[in-house]
Amino acid sequence: MARLTGARPVAARRWGCAAAAVFLLLLTVQAAQKADLSGDATAATINHSLTLLQRLQELLQHGNGSDSVLRVRTAASDEAKVFHTHQLLLSLQSEVFESLLRNQSVVTLHEPPETAALFEKFIRYLYCGGVSILLHQAIPMHQLASKYRVWGLQRGVAEYMKTHLASESSQGHVVGWYHYAVRIGDAALQESCLQFLAWNLSAVLGSAEWGSVSVELLLLLLERSDLVLHSELELYTAVEGWLGRQQPEGPMAERVLRAIRYPMIAPSQLFRLQAQSAVLARHYSAVQDLLFQAFQFHAASPLHFAKYFDVNCSMFLPRNYLAPSWGSQWVINNPARDDRSTSFQTQLGPSSHDAGKRVTWNVLFSPRWLPISLRPVYSDSVSGAVQPVRIEDGRPRLVITPAMSSPDFAGVSFQKTVLVGVRQQGRVLVKHAYSFHQSSDEVADFLAHADLQKRTSEYLIDNSLHLHIIIKPVYHSLIKVKK
Repeated sequence: MARLTGARPVAARRWGCAAAAVFLLLLTVQAAQKADLSGDATAATINHSLTLLQRLQELLQHGNGSDSVLRVRTAASDEAKVFHTHQLLLSLQSEVFESLLRNQSVVTLHEPPETAALFEKFIRYLYCGGVSILLHQAIPMHQLASKYRVWGLQRGVAEYMKTHLASESSQGHVVGWYHYAVRIGDAALQESCLQFLAWNLSAVLGSAEWGSVSVELLLLLLERSDLVLHSELELYTAVEGWLGRQQPEGPMAERVLRAIRYPMIAPSQLFRLQAQSAVLARHYSAVQDLLFQAFQFHAASPLHFAKYFDVNCSMFLPRNYLAPSWGSQWVINNPARDDRSTSFQTQLGPSSHDAGKRVTWNVLFSPRWLPISLRPVYSDSVSGAVQPVRIEDGRPRLVITPAMSSPDFAGVSFQKTVLVGVRQQGRVLVKHAYSFHQSSDEVADFLAHADLQKRTSEYLIDNSLHLHIIIKPVYHSLIKVKK
């Protein structure tokens, strides 16, 4: 970098402004060339943009023709990082720099250590329009882009965060990104993080990241019925550990414990929790009514229980449990080849009264099913002619039906969820989930945008489609008994 001095030669200032002006002129010329050359078959474009980017990098690196200086200080250090820059280039990218450098050529900026460490990368982006970042650098880089109103970089970092939720890191990052998204009010990033955490909760529960979950995020997760985990007992165990580490105030701890769906836990496990859980013993009075109701739920006939209690609420709605009694995995090798079918059994319902009752499910997968609107029809114009139909006109189809009907189904409907596992950053995670109800046997938009013909499809793992089908029995109130 050029050494900071009290005055700069006039020639250097002119050279710096001229270089920036040339840069703008080249961009304008390139746009004009594209317009002029369109439609001329003999036209060619001479592109030296990489050379130009290299020259701009050298401007920043050596400080050639610098007309402004940025001094970046942190509270933790007495020394300042000095950047010899060019006012026009900074002003083109940032309205904040345009304002700061309007009447002064030396500006002192105060940054926390984490953003100061990335300031050189940030300035390099302003010159070259590109930057490489790592997972732990995403938040400080987004903070810099937001502070100095570099909107293109801000959007780029936010998109990087949304597309790298599945990346593996030692301490985890999705929970931290969610909390950051809440602070800055980025609703899209919040929802992306929340959905990822919900669909891959089992992986999060066993990681160091679980300990950094805020009580607000925990309550949001506990409200959801689309959580993917082995069982409700797994969730309770993780929540118990979280409460033991975080030690929230009594009312907040009670809110958390009351969000557990105790009817989804078997009576034998509930008895064990009452006897062994220190957290449950400490807050027993706050959840005693829920535990008593759960034991009643398991003891009575669901139809009889539904006469006296409102079962159309979240407490009696299963989440997406991966245990075998709730569904089955299905790995379809070479799914673009032909139709496949399978069958499996699930427990009729979560109540222990239905523990011995099983429902058999038949599943049909078709990679190239044609909707009625695309099926061949005879044409009147040419006798016997059939409209041509291409294989690629078809779309994947998944149909799930019970093998038989039974009087036991009275008062019970079935929600069906299909999870699609994908490999991202070396890990198999849930990225797609499709849910539908008993009134439909088919997933309407199943893999609507998937290209199963390509081995590199994000929906495939080693040319196989990894599904997990979950059946969620839901009880309904039929007859109300006046209390």
